[in-house]
This record gives sequence, structure tokens and C-alpha cells, in this order.
Amino acid sequence: MQKLTFAMNTSLDGYIAAPGDDLGWGVPSDELFQWWSDRVGATGMALYGRKLWETMSSHWPTADKQPGATPAEIQYAGRWRDMPKVVFSATTTTVDWNTRLVTGDAVTEITELKAADGGRIDIGGATLAAAAMRAGLIDEYTIVTHPVLVGGGTPYFTALDNWVKLTLVETRTFPDGVTLTRYETKR
Repeated sequence: MQKLTFAMNTSLDGYIAAPGDDLGWGVPSDELFQWWSDRVGATGMALYGRKLWETMSSHWPTADKQPGATPAEIQYAGRWRDMPKVVFSATTTTVDWNTRLVTGDAVTEITELKAADGGRIDIGGATLAAAAMRAGLIDEYTIVTHPVLVGGGTPYFTALDNWVKLTLVETRTFPDGVTLTRYETKR
């Protein structure tokens, strides 16, 4: 069975996007950007909700061809394109860059994906991750916390019907006061 991980940047007050879907507060240091790039390089498959897919696919497919692209951006773009991806959306009609579109029930599809052989599966996008969270499918939460309060927006966590007990497995500090905490779900 594959491990499903929900990994996102968050504000200190727990939001993955500020009001208006503003992500400007989460600009990574070089060290943090390299950590995300290495993570993408080691990910067996990424699952995206529509909004996160639109954000990622509007930039990363050609980021390495842009004037002034750094070596780190070039590396990340290639890793992102090569990584198998699944987009869950009822409104998106086409996907590209090693990506498959799922328009049916996300929980059923994620359950089937987890049962297959392969590497770690990352899930991103608030709505998609919330469905997996409520269904008890997430095995690990990786929270990269930036020292900023945005006061509202899209929360990292959703409302749950039951408690989910977690075990802390890693902490790390990055430049600019950014902290990573990684928790595994107790089963």
C-alpha cells in the first residue's frame, strides 16, 4: 500500500492561501525551494485539485524556458513535468505533462491508487485534501509553516467528525523562521 501525504506551505494561523487566493506570503528561501524540489523528485505521484492544478500548470511546464530561470527552477520544472500526476476536477477538460484527469469520486479513486504498488503519493489542494482527510486516507501531514498571519483564506485543515491522532516524526527549521513539522497518522 502506498503512503498518502498532504504537504503544503501554511501561514502561522493555518492557511494555505490568504484571501483572494494570495500566495505571496509563502516565497521560499533557496534552501526551502530545494527541499520542495527534492520532494517532487522523490514523489511517486501527485494528486491535485482543480485550483492547485491551474496554479501549477500555468507556470511549471515552461518555467525552465523563461529568461532568467535559475538552475533550481530548471531542475524543479523538469521534475514536475516528469512526475506522474492525477487531477481531480468536474470542470477541467484537458490535462497534459504526464497527467491523468479524474472526474469521478475522488475518495474511491484515491483509495484505489493507495492500494497499488509504487512510491509516495502527495496530495494537494484544499478541497481534494479535505475529502481525503475526512475519509481517513491521509497517512502523513507535512506542514511547512511561514511566520506570517494572514487572518483568513483557505485553511490547511478541514472540519472533521472524529479526532485523528498523530505522531511527530520530523521537525526542521529553514531560513526566515520557516519550520517544517511532519506527522504520521496513528493507525
